[in-house]
Amino acid sequence: MDSVYFTEEHQLFRESLRDFLQKEVVPHIEKWEKTGTIERFIWKKFGEMGFFGLRYPEVYGGLNLDLFYTVVFLEELQKVKSSGFAAAMWAHAYLAMTHLNAEGSERIKQDYLAPSISGDKIGALCITEPFGGSDVAGMRTTAVKKGDSYIINGSKTFITNGVYADYYVVAAKTTPDIGNKGISMFLVDANLKGITATKLDKLGWRASDTAEIAFDNVEIPAENLMGEEGKGFPYIMQHFALERLIMAINAHARSEYALEYTIDYMSKREAFGTTIDKFQALRHTIVEHATDVEHCKIFNYAAVARLDKGEYVVKEATMAKLKSTKVADETIYSCLQMLGGYGYMEEYPLARLLRDSRLGPIGGGTSEILKEILSKMIFDKQNYQPAVKP
Repeated sequence: MDSVYFTEEHQLFRESLRDFLQKEVVPHIEKWEKTGTIERFIWKKFGEMGFFGLRYPEVYGGLNLDLFYTVVFLEELQKVKSSGFAAAMWAHAYLAMTHLNAEGSERIKQDYLAPSISGDKIGALCITEPFGGSDVAGMRTTAVKKGDSYIINGSKTFITNGVYADYYVVAAKTTPDIGNKGISMFLVDANLKGITATKLDKLGWRASDTAEIAFDNVEIPAENLMGEEGKGFPYIMQHFALERLIMAINAHARSEYALEYTIDYMSKREAFGTTIDKFQALRHTIVEHATDVEHCKIFNYAAVARLDKGEYVVKEATMAKLKSTKVADETIYSCLQMLGGYGYMEEYPLARLLRDSRLGPIGGGTSEILKEILSKMIFDKQNYQPAVKP
């Protein structure tokens, strides 16, 4: 597997990233999980190491590397015992910054993408709304043109980095009466008058900052429109393949971490005169999960390879997220069971991992929505094509 997709350079990057995370991140995880605040210094350290610029152009401080460096980045982040911390990092680098790079003007790239790569600015992508959920086209937030400005009104919810952020990439309707064809994308500074960010209390992802954001007559320059007016929905759809693959990779990586931890625990835990990894029923349960996880990983890697070549892998990415997040939940549930009562204790990692994993089938499009998208492709022969040329 590694020899097919990962070069020696990828492996060296994995080792250096793993060392960095153990030294600079892991010692702070418990504090960040308790406070729900990731201290600002770590963003700057990630930027200095180049981790936020893996797939971005060198002219803005990026490294312009292939997507398997991103795979390594995502996989190793799942092993620091906090999916919330991981989410804060990848939501900045692959949700907000993806739109800056794809639709931002040269000014926006210089003023926001470059400092995002360096870790000096934190971004958040604002699409989901309280009444919309996965129904992107049903959003109610509006952006009304007024002279050389747009006036934004509405609200967004479940926004990762919503309180930390220095800027928001906001989807809003510029022509509300024509559905998804009336959505546009905007760059909004987080410190503008009329913006209120309220932190949400979550079941899992405790270290990450998730917010509901209200926009009350927020005035932004017209030049903060990103891309073309009315093209917001195609822009959003264009990037969903990457987002779904990211969540699929996260899922198989946290599953692997859970299995590795559990197998090690079972090799040391004794019952009835032997270690519990010798009991056939338990061994076979773990083996089935390991098989499912390996299937997901191979499929996910193959989809990443195609996306890296410029193919539009919306079907494969949707399948990857749907299956991998389901497998992750099932795997981690069983792994917790293997620890017995200790699995339910906060000092062991499986309790947190179970809570954190549960967001997988919800975020980035619920599994129910993904099934309907796939139903249209499989039953109705819907052939989705990239709405915007790369």
